[in-house]
Amino acid sequence: MRVLLAGGGTAGHTSPLLATAAVLADAGAEITCLGTPRGLEVTLIPQAGYPLELVPPVPLPRRPGKAMVQVPGKLRAAVRATREVVDRVRPDVIVGFGGYVSVPAYLVARRRHVPLVVHEGNAIPGIANKLGARLTTHVATSFPDTDLRHARYVGLPIRREISAVDRAALRAEARQFFGLDADRPTLLVTGGSQGARRINQTLSASARDLADAGVQVLHAAGRPDEVPVQPRPGDPPYVVVPFIDRMDLAYAAADLIVCRSGANTVTEVAAVGLPAAFVPLPIGNGEQAHNAHPVVQAGGALLIDDAALTPTWIGNVVVPLVSDPERLSAMSAAATGIVRRDADVRLAEMIREAAGA
Repeated sequence: MRVLLAGGGTAGHTSPLLATAAVLADAGAEITCLGTPRGLEVTLIPQAGYPLELVPPVPLPRRPGKAMVQVPGKLRAAVRATREVVDRVRPDVIVGFGGYVSVPAYLVARRRHVPLVVHEGNAIPGIANKLGARLTTHVATSFPDTDLRHARYVGLPIRREISAVDRAALRAEARQFFGLDADRPTLLVTGGSQGARRINQTLSASARDLADAGVQVLHAAGRPDEVPVQPRPGDPPYVVVPFIDRMDLAYAAADLIVCRSGANTVTEVAAVGLPAAFVPLPIGNGEQAHNAHPVVQAGGALLIDDAALTPTWIGNVVVPLVSDPERLSAMSAAATGIVRRDADVRLAEMIREAAGA
């Protein structure tokens, strides 16, 4: 079976693509990936060992303007490039994970009569997948209440090293790996692959309050220059890195995470039972807040608006929480089991079903 997987731009699209590709490849499928030159896929997909075909991006603006006028021309160029890939690769099925690259993939699948599978990562579907869902009956969602035509809830595929992680068993190894102390309360901070200015600035401004409480920090900043922390002699570690490749170890090292609530992050954090303070991205259509709601409502996480994330809130809420093992344990138990850990297998089954394999 030959499979063309279309997705990229951010980790939210690339990570589930790679998790699904691993299951399909293990079953003997030939994998080709479709992306654009702008996204993380340019690095992550070749690193994973899969061939990557690049086509021009087609940003879909949310408001009228010059960019909207340019869409038809850009879309024609992307469809033409995608059609050349499809005619050369001759996939038995095309799978789209949303984002810029998926729209031309969906249109070419329709024109070439190639079976199509659509996976929506967020609780609120994006424009690309609303289109894709009109062109196929094989539509998978990450959340059970996503309003999308032909939707079937399968969950969000996450990497096996994450879905299978035992945080307690790996804790000592993980903290040593990142240069953290073995026994201190540990806060993990991340704003996603590109970082988040609000999170970076607020946490760096809170560094001394955290240190005074004996809390150590592992901070994936995206842009480390936004986190100008200068620890005092004797302070607990405050480790700042641009990006964390070994998120399995980062989750194992942490007692609590402060992060955005993209679908991939919410799913991974809940799957491993890591208590969270979610700070939804304040732009878009509100999907990040919706992504977080199931975990928050179950008691596994807190939700704080971006504008309300201040050093005062960190001092009043995060510092006492990360230092409270009993409450953290209760939150961990509440988060565990909310999301499906086998979504990669479920989506691979749908793909084989669509291809008739």
